[in-house]
Amino acid sequence: MGRATRRVAACAAAVLLAGGLQSSLAHGATSAPRIDLTVLVISDGGPATAAIAAELKSQGTPYKVVDLTDAHRPVIDAAFLSDTVNGQPRGKYQGIVMPNNNPFAAGSAEMTAIATYEAAFNVRQVDAYTYAQPDVGLNWAQNPGYMGKLDGVQAQVTGAGLAGPFGYLKGSVPFENNDPGVDESYGFLATPLASLPSGSTFTPLVDAPIPGATERGSLVGEYSHDGRKELVVTFVYNQYQQQYRLLARGIVDWITQGVHLGYDRNYFAAHVDDVFLADDRWDPVLECTPGDVTCPPGTPETANPIRMTIADAQYAKQWQTANNFTMDMVFNGGGSEDWKADHEVTADPVVDQMVADQNSYRWINHTYTHPYLGCLQDVSVVPWKCTKDASGNTVWVDQATVTSQIKNNIDWATARNLHIDKTELVTGEHSGLLTAPQETSDNPYLAPSLVANGVKWTASDASREPAQRAVGSSTLTVPRYPMNVFYNAGTAKEEADEYNWIYTSVANGGSGVCESNANSTCLPAPLDVNTGYQSYIVPLEARIDLGHVLSNDPRPHFIHQSNLAEDRIVYPVLEKILSTYRSLHADNAPIVNLAQKDIGAEFQRRAAWNAALAAGQVTAYRIGNTVTVSAPSGVQVQATMPTGTVQQFAIGTGGFGSAYAGTMSGWVKPGSLQSSVLLKLPSSVAPVAPTAAPSVAANSVTAPAPADKKVVPKGTADAVPAGPGDIARTDAPVLVPGSGAPVAGKGVAAGKAAAKGGTTAGTKGTTGKASGGKAEPAKKTAGQPGNR
Repeated sequence: MGRATRRVAACAAAVLLAGGLQSSLAHGATSAPRIDLTVLVISDGGPATAAIAAELKSQGTPYKVVDLTDAHRPVIDAAFLSDTVNGQPRGKYQGIVMPNNNPFAAGSAEMTAIATYEAAFNVRQVDAYTYAQPDVGLNWAQNPGYMGKLDGVQAQVTGAGLAGPFGYLKGSVPFENNDPGVDESYGFLATPLASLPSGSTFTPLVDAPIPGATERGSLVGEYSHDGRKELVVTFVYNQYQQQYRLLARGIVDWITQGVHLGYDRNYFAAHVDDVFLADDRWDPVLECTPGDVTCPPGTPETANPIRMTIADAQYAKQWQTANNFTMDMVFNGGGSEDWKADHEVTADPVVDQMVADQNSYRWINHTYTHPYLGCLQDVSVVPWKCTKDASGNTVWVDQATVTSQIKNNIDWATARNLHIDKTELVTGEHSGLLTAPQETSDNPYLAPSLVANGVKWTASDASREPAQRAVGSSTLTVPRYPMNVFYNAGTAKEEADEYNWIYTSVANGGSGVCESNANSTCLPAPLDVNTGYQSYIVPLEARIDLGHVLSNDPRPHFIHQSNLAEDRIVYPVLEKILSTYRSLHADNAPIVNLAQKDIGAEFQRRAAWNAALAAGQVTAYRIGNTVTVSAPSGVQVQATMPTGTVQQFAIGTGGFGSAYAGTMSGWVKPGSLQSSVLLKLPSSVAPVAPTAAPSVAANSVTAPAPADKKVVPKGTADAVPAGPGDIARTDAPVLVPGSGAPVAGKGVAAGKAAAKGGTTAGTKGTTGKASGGKAEPAKKTAGQPGNR
C-alpha cells in the first residue's frame, strides 16, 4: 500500500473512531470486551463464501450473511459491528469472512470500519478467494509464480499449518480432477514478500510447488499486519470439492480462534442388509433380475441366489479386525429358516458362526422375512401400482402383519441369544415409508406397529428423504445412503455388467437411464466387465462416499450380504475409503463409527439446535476466558473449545466434550440450578484485551490487478460430479424408468439411486412366512435394480 493511500485510510479510521468505536471501548477500559459468537459472512454470491457459509451451517455455528449484491443490504459501519451492553463494549462478530481482501470501492468507509473493528476486538478475517498481491503480503504470481488451473495439484500443509489450524491433517491436500474436460479449480501460487511493512508477517499454511520453479507458492497463508490477521486463500473452490472439505474445519477454527458454537466430525458407518437371506442375482443376458419386476412378468425367479457362506462370515470378522472398523449387520431371521427348509437341514452354519462372533458387529432388526410393508402391491403391471379397494382407496399391508414382522425377528434373535437393540429397525426396502410415485404417504399402520415394538429409530433412504423426520409420535427416521454396490451382484463381473446397463447410453448398449435428464452422468463407453469394477467403480464409489465422510454427515451407507459373498466385492470399496481417509488425516481425527440410534440422536439434537438458532433463541458470547451460552430449555448446546476447557457449574467444574481433531467438542447442557452453559477456557488461551483501537489502514490495490483475478472456472461454479451415482452435486429431478414421474430427491443420480436403491419396492419373503407358509414371493418394483 502506498504511503498516501495509507495516510488517507488512517484519517478515515480516526474519524470513525471519534464517531463511535473509541467511545464504546472507553467504557470498558479495565475489563475484557464481550465478543458475540457469531461469524459475519460478507458474500459476493461466489462459491467460496458460499462454501464457508455451508460449513458454518453444517457445524451449527451461528453466522450472518451480508449480500453485497443486495441493494437493500445494511451498511457496515461501527454501529453495525459493535456497541455496548450495560456499559461494556461488545463486538457483535467473532470473525469476518470476506469474498476477498477488499471487495469495496477504493477509499471505502465500510472497509475502514471492518479493519478498525478487527484490530480493536482482536477479530480475524478470512479472504475466501483473493489473488496474490502485495496488499495481502504476497508477491505477484510471477517470477516465480503461477496463475491458472490447479486440477490434480498435490498441495501440502506446511509445518506452521500442522502446528496450527490444520493439525488434524497428515499434510497432503490433493486437488480434485473429476473431469479432465472441465476446469474445476483455479488459483495463484506466489511467494511471501521479502520486505513486509514493519511488524507484519506472512506465514504460508498450505502451499504447492510452483511450476517451472524450485520455490513453493502459498495457497493458504496467515497475514498479520496493522494489528489484525487475515487468512489469505488464493484458490477458488466450492463446498463439495475435496481440497476444500479437507481444509474447511481448519478455516472455521482459525477464524474463531478455536472458540465457537457447533462442531465437525468425520463419520462413516456401513450397514449390511439382508444378513441370513439369499439375494436375487442379476442376469447379464436378460439385463434384469429374475424375481424382480424389472424382468418381464412371468420370468422365472433366479435359480442361483447369492448367500454368504461360513467362510464369508469368518472373513468378515477377520476383515473388521484388520481394518479397525465395525459393520452393522441388518438381519432377517426368517431367511435362515427358509434356507434350512430349502436344504432340509436343522442347522445354519452361517448363523452359528455369526452368532458366535456377534460381539464383533452391531445388529439391527430388518424384519423377519423382508416383505414389502407399504401398500398391497399390484405386480400384474409394470411399474407396479398400489391395489385399490372398491371405493378407490389404497389397500395397505395390515397392522398385524407389520407388527409381527418386527416382533418375530426380535423373538428369533432372542431364541438364539443374539443381542440387539430393539429400538432400531430397518424395514425391507425401507417399505412402509412413503415411496413416490406409488405411495405419497406412509402406511398408516406403520407408526402404531413401531410403537407396539418400542422402535424409536427406523431407517429411510437418503436419496429420497435426506432429512430426518417423524413417523408417528415416537419414532424418527435415520436416512441412509445407498452405495452403488448392487444387492444383486455377487461377482465383480455382474456388478460391472449391471453398472454398464444403468449408466450407459442407449447408443452404447445401455438402458439410457442416464440420458433421461440433461444433468445425468453417463459413462463415455461401457466398462470392461472383467476389469471395470476394480479400475473404475471402486475408486469412484470410494470417492463419492468419502465426500460424505468429509462433510460432517453421520448418515450411514448401506450395502448387502451378497456383497460380502462370492467375490466379496464391497471390501475393496470400504478399504479404499478407510485407507484414503487415514492417509490424509492425523490420528487425532479418526473416523467416527456410530450405531444407528446414536446417528438418530445426533440428527435429533441438531434439529433442535438449528431450530433454536433460526428462531434467534440462542445467545452466546465470550468475555475474557469465560464463554456463556443460553438456549431454550431442553435444547443442548453444540460447541468446540480449546483443549483444557471445563464446564463451570454452580459449585465446582466438570469436563466438557471429547477430544477430536486437536480440540474439545460435543453437546452440553446447563448444570443444576443454572439457566446457561458456562465454559471456562484454559489460562493458556489469551483473552481478548480491551484496547483503544489503533489507526489502521484498509487494504487497497497498489498496482494493476491481473486481468483474470476473478477467474471462477465452470467446474467450481457448477460442481462437477465425481461420476455416476454422485448425488451430492446435482439437484435436478429424474424420471424413474417406467414410472412416468420424477423422483423427488437430490438430482439425477439420486433418482437412479432411488430407482435401484433402498426404496425400491419388493420382498425377499412373504407375510405367509411368519405362519410357516411357503407362499409365492411377490415381485419387486419397477425401476433399475441395484441397492434395494
